[in-house]
Amino acid sequence: MAQTEIVLHGTALSGHAHRVELLLRMLGLPYRLVDAPAAVRQSEEFRKLNPIGQIPVIEDGELVLADSNAILVYLAKRYAPASSWLPEDAVTAAYVQRWLSIAAGEIRYGPGNARLIAQFNIPGDAATCAAIAGRVLKFMDGHLAGRTWLAADHPTIADLACYSYVAHAPEGGVELEPYPALRAWLARVEALPHFKPMPASPIPQVA
Repeated sequence: MAQTEIVLHGTALSGHAHRVELLLRMLGLPYRLVDAPAAVRQSEEFRKLNPIGQIPVIEDGELVLADSNAILVYLAKRYAPASSWLPEDAVTAAYVQRWLSIAAGEIRYGPGNARLIAQFNIPGDAATCAAIAGRVLKFMDGHLAGRTWLAADHPTIADLACYSYVAHAPEGGVELEPYPALRAWLARVEALPHFKPMPASPIPQVA
């Protein structure tokens, strides 16, 4: 039986949606991206999919699932249970979870929010975001200095979860030049089969 097309509600400039799209592509799953900008997310129809009004959301048959990291776990378990994207052994699975938490925490509130403030005029404290970004990027650079991938000796959903907002950190005025190991890791993610870049934000990068 052919795989039913998965519907991904998101936007092209959302790093949260982008990480899901990366895994969909790398698993070879048919999908359709449905644009869900802020105005759409306020609608009654969208709130039936996710009462919190956040993207991404996927519809996979009768399943409706929100939260990018939850979606990554679902896709890996559902469609690639024997693959290395979400390892079964306890230690590596814990390492993956740690990086999913960092993606939802320091990366989101550091380089992720710095980009939102600079590019989309979202209210926030740019200096605080830059400070958080500096700490997490320095930590990641040190962590990657002696290894190829974040959580294992092969790419996992942890790498996809952390990639998008780190790669686009310069759009929030956060420079990547001081982090050579981090930049090498970004290049490795970008070299994965079926990789698709997230478009640059429409406003020029902040100096």
